[in-house]
Amino acid sequence: MSSSDHSDASAQRWRLDLAYDGNGLNGFAYQPEFTTVVGLLRSTLASTLHMDEEPQIVGAGRTDTGVHAFAQVVHVDLPTRLFARHRGSDPERLMRSLNKQLRGQVRIMRAQPVSDDFHARFSALWREYRYLVLESRPPALAFNDVWSWSVEGPLDVASMQRAADAVLGTHDFRAFCRRPTNAQPGEALLRNVMSARWERIEDQWGMSPDNAPAVRLTIRAQSFCHNMVRCLTSTMVAIGQGRLPENTVKLRLESTERQFLPPPAPARGLSLVGVGYDQFAGGPSGFVR
Repeated sequence: MSSSDHSDASAQRWRLDLAYDGNGLNGFAYQPEFTTVVGLLRSTLASTLHMDEEPQIVGAGRTDTGVHAFAQVVHVDLPTRLFARHRGSDPERLMRSLNKQLRGQVRIMRAQPVSDDFHARFSALWREYRYLVLESRPPALAFNDVWSWSVEGPLDVASMQRAADAVLGTHDFRAFCRRPTNAQPGEALLRNVMSARWERIEDQWGMSPDNAPAVRLTIRAQSFCHNMVRCLTSTMVAIGQGRLPENTVKLRLESTERQFLPPPAPARGLSLVGVGYDQFAGGPSGFVR
């Protein structure tokens, strides 16, 4: 079978929109010795469709261990012979079969055949993440820490928003990213941030065990470098707690120095909630605003 980046007439490219709980998964990328999102998809596709080899899978972006997704997107090339019959119901049949085998570890939210020109990573126009923070005093129950980060409040959300405003546009984010292993010394990590918004949200179902108030960062960029959202979040939370000056983000974007900034916020509070595509590629994933 052809690779995921080089389709031929015997293969059909598919777009799969995914959701998954990062707890219990060792991240997104394939690692033979660990349970990952791509590893589960490869083995499940091969067994469900009776393929001789596991297919190659390309994602819109990688998520670290513990990070969740409501709207991840991947593409995979599958032999057309597997869909010779009942072509009209292929997407529904494929989703049902895969979800049955995946047993809730990963959930296929949408499956559709697409043009060979579609590329889950390079066709994406933007990615959107959300980070959930609970203001907790005294410390929150462990139940809350599955999908959020509990911190001591109260938080000055207005101050956090003013700090977030500083990231809009194109900047060198070296102060807020883990440097890639192949990056040259002094190489800029330029990223274009389209929106960044802090807001208070209510627990409309009354499910918070200790009624902890919640705040949420929603941030959209063309792409993100490693740990960027988590590093920005921890710095802005420190600003909201009064432990760092409000202009810290602006000054560090200018200096590109990370020294003495807080460590990245925990992975468990971060979720990928949308990936943007043109209509030819099926439009955005998720339910982003």
